[in-house]
Amino acid sequence: MGWFFRALNSSIGKKFVMAITGVCLLLFLIIHLVNNLTLFGGPELFNNVVKNLETIKPLVRVIEVILALIFVFHITNAIRLWIENKKARPVNYKINGSSKNSDIFSRTMFVSGSIIFIFLVIHLRTLWVAFNFGHPKAVTHEYFDILVEAFSSPIYTGLYLVALILLGYHLYHGFQSAFQTFGWNNKKFFPLIKKLGLIYTVIMIIGFASIPIYFFFFYGGNV
Repeated sequence: MGWFFRALNSSIGKKFVMAITGVCLLLFLIIHLVNNLTLFGGPELFNNVVKNLETIKPLVRVIEVILALIFVFHITNAIRLWIENKKARPVNYKINGSSKNSDIFSRTMFVSGSIIFIFLVIHLRTLWVAFNFGHPKAVTHEYFDILVEAFSSPIYTGLYLVALILLGYHLYHGFQSAFQTFGWNNKKFFPLIKKLGLIYTVIMIIGFASIPIYFFFFYGGNV
């Protein structure tokens, strides 16, 4: 097994872990968006969806642990690769050719990822903790009202939308980068990968952004 861990700790191994965990997170976002869009069906539909998940709570907890591990592997490998790149180029050259060799998405991945992680912590504290740990509305299965309460705040809604814009940059580059790592970066396939990445990113961002906008303008202040 020693060879396996050595392979994972190599630069190529870290990139493969980033790609695999990244694809898992891309799939998770699709499931998460589909679940969230039930909010547009009204309080009864959304509350029933969440309530039904309570009946399989042990399975949900296992999935959450797996998802958390995927996040941890993705983030730690991103940090390790960023440190390696910094060590490989410790001197800031007067003439920096990075802009010619990479686009703005790849050059800002670490920054956008860091800000997204900070918002993710705030998001979990605001909603996931409220859903699972003693919020009065959760006890009575009024989960929809918890969302109304959260998105009635202009600060939280604004942070959510800013984080989504950064997530869009992150997803667009991450989608391409993952498939490049898998070797799909030839002239035949890569233009299609770029188009699919753009379509995926637009759908995700518009889908998720529609929720806070809808709640803020149609339910804001009606807690």
